[in-house]
Amino acid sequence: MAWQKKTMFIVASVLVAAASAYWFWPKTAEAGQRPTSPWAMPVPVRVVEAALADLRVQVKAIGTVTPLNTVIVQSRVSGPLTQLHFNEGDKVTAGQLLAEIDTADYQIQFAQAQGQLEQNTAQLKNAKMDLDLYSKLREQSSISAQQYNTQQALVAQLEGSRKSIQAQLDAAKLQLSYTKIHAPITGRLGLRRVDVGNLVQANSAEGLVTITQSSPITVVFAIPESQLQQVRNAFRSGQVLTVEAWDRAEQQLLSQGVLTTLDNQIDATTGTLRLKAEFKNEQEELFPNQFVNVRLNVSVQQGAITIPQDAVQYGSAGTYIYTIEQNRAQIRQVTLGAVDNGKVAITAGLQPGTPVVLEGLDRLRPGRAVEVIENDGSVKEAKPVTEQPRRRPQRAQ
Repeated sequence: MAWQKKTMFIVASVLVAAASAYWFWPKTAEAGQRPTSPWAMPVPVRVVEAALADLRVQVKAIGTVTPLNTVIVQSRVSGPLTQLHFNEGDKVTAGQLLAEIDTADYQIQFAQAQGQLEQNTAQLKNAKMDLDLYSKLREQSSISAQQYNTQQALVAQLEGSRKSIQAQLDAAKLQLSYTKIHAPITGRLGLRRVDVGNLVQANSAEGLVTITQSSPITVVFAIPESQLQQVRNAFRSGQVLTVEAWDRAEQQLLSQGVLTTLDNQIDATTGTLRLKAEFKNEQEELFPNQFVNVRLNVSVQQGAITIPQDAVQYGSAGTYIYTIEQNRAQIRQVTLGAVDNGKVAITAGLQPGTPVVLEGLDRLRPGRAVEVIENDGSVKEAKPVTEQPRRRPQRAQ
């Protein structure tokens, strides 16, 4: 029984100590003071006011940089490669000498054709002189008509042979000219595929080097069928539709061009239409086969209500933003419009001049008190949030 009394005495002491702590513990959240709990304190936020601005209506897509012309430089004759007149990666102009093939065989063929032509020329000259003589003798009836006709046929035969030999000479001269390989277009060279000293085969599929036209250059991209009518109407109106090419992260504008072509049919498998834009690319900002983010500027929306795109939140009920009303955060459902360079148009649910929360969104909830931080770091005047003092229970009489 003694240990039971001792236990009851300890329990009673603990209860008395707890009651004393409750009644006499100092209260820290008196009226007019900031709360001690960080979750009840106002949330620091930065706001931006909804403003009226002209917003570009853009169509976004992913495109591929495509050169206007790409040529594999091939030799039209076979023979040892004797010289290369270019460096890999050089920019060349149309007609510039690139390489040379050994000319020995083709010079011999040219000389043979030239000798045959000279031989034929001498024979033809002699036959014509005999024909003139036979013509005079025929008038004097000194020779038969058959002899005269035979001489005429000989002259005609030699003239025909002359044309054939002249063609052979021209062909040999052409083959000789093919030993000097010139750039067919203006562009930038790739890596060479054959070294000096190798035997080059005519019309080899591998070729000597590749030339890619880099200025101007095009970007091919596709838009969904749902946006076709808007783009088509703007294109048909005759206005110049500008196209922007951005890097993969959409942080840097690489180049700006114009829309030139719409494809003639929609891809049935993807439901998209291919478009082509041309860029001057004078500084070669765009590289062939490069993937870029494309922004096609279709029109300009005048006087749109705009806010930063980062201020928009997405939930099960749709898109919404946080506004500030009497120093407290409130949710407002909005309808989004066009997006332009980080700004989005609000077509419904917002008025110009309304403060919209831009930073500090992660800790907000409807009705939560906020502290608006100015750009200079100062705190905009806000009503403090206080915890209600805990009410003490009435003692039993």
